Amino acid sequence: MRLPDDVRQGFRVFERLVYVNSCSAGALSEDVRAAYDEYLGDWEAEGSPWERWIERTEQARGAFARLVGAESRDVAVTTSLSAAVSALATGLDLARRPKVVLTDWEFPTVGQIWHAQEQRGAEVVHVSEVAGELPLEGFAEAIDERTALVSITDVCYRNGARVDVPGVVALARQHGALVLLDAYQSAGSLPLDVAALGVDLLAAGTTKYLLGSPGLAFLWCRPGLAERITPAATGWFADEDVFAMDVQDYSPAADARRFQSGTPPVPSVYAGLAGMALIERAGVAEVAEHVAGLNARLEAGLDELGATVVTPRDRERRGALMCVAATDAPALVRALRAGDIVTSERAGSVRISPHLYNREDDIDAVLAALERNRELLA
Repeated sequence: MRLPDDVRQGFRVFERLVYVNSCSAGALSEDVRAAYDEYLGDWEAEGSPWERWIERTEQARGAFARLVGAESRDVAVTTSLSAAVSALATGLDLARRPKVVLTDWEFPTVGQIWHAQEQRGAEVVHVSEVAGELPLEGFAEAIDERTALVSITDVCYRNGARVDVPGVVALARQHGALVLLDAYQSAGSLPLDVAALGVDLLAAGTTKYLLGSPGLAFLWCRPGLAERITPAATGWFADEDVFAMDVQDYSPAADARRFQSGTPPVPSVYAGLAGMALIERAGVAEVAEHVAGLNARLEAGLDELGATVVTPRDRERRGALMCVAATDAPALVRALRAGDIVTSERAGSVRISPHLYNREDDIDAVLAALERNRELLA
């Protein structure tokens, strides 16, 4: 598949807008729109097509497993990353190891979930940013024999920087702590291999670079680990026998399915399958290479404008989104939107995040618009 030529025509948004905001939500494709039509058609034709819906859910489980180099049985299907991490959090035994280590780069939901565990005796410790980085020394000071889990993001949603995942994993292993990786800002835009990463758990969803809709996420759990964690937040699709319908018993599945909850998000499953299929056909490595080229063009143009790039310059230390400092980020986002360019802002910066469907002329349009609004660049 040639990027972006073979895919762009399937995204109507480019008929009207320059869309470079995939770090917030992937653009709607014709394939995903058709998937929703298929869901409605199945529902209308059969009334209660449960077998078909379960089949689609299993297909989604398998699609995500392939994207991260895993087996389907080690993947839980959930409604959101929040639901996945919450189920995990309620199952951790904090009696002997009460400490949870996370960073200031986490998406708010992750920090909020772990701080909520303070009601259960959790001791939450943050590793703080130093000069735009999360040095391993901070993790080394925070992780010890009392640490149950280290929770890190692959790519920071605020600045596009990547965490040194292998380095953090090595430190956690020295003390017997688990590592959870939030890959929401990398899944679909960067290659992911759970075996190579060495993490114990990985969570991601379909709203962003996986090109699905909100309402579908996944949690991968290292083989053999799930049976050591018994969630208190659960539902009937987490049971070892979903259709046993036993109101007298809680017997969670032996594998990652125990992190599931109630009825699967069926409409989002249809959409997520269509989105992930687009990514599989394109190839994640090819997507990453294409986006890296666009970002190199963007970075060069930003340097010509004298803009301050907040995202690390080293390609290995950044994700797909580029962040540009602004004197008034909301005003700059509004100014760009007035020129039919869609971006977003976080922490005083404008986020520009191309994907497989973007072309060089999209980047040139962004740069031209930034030049017209140069007074808003920091």
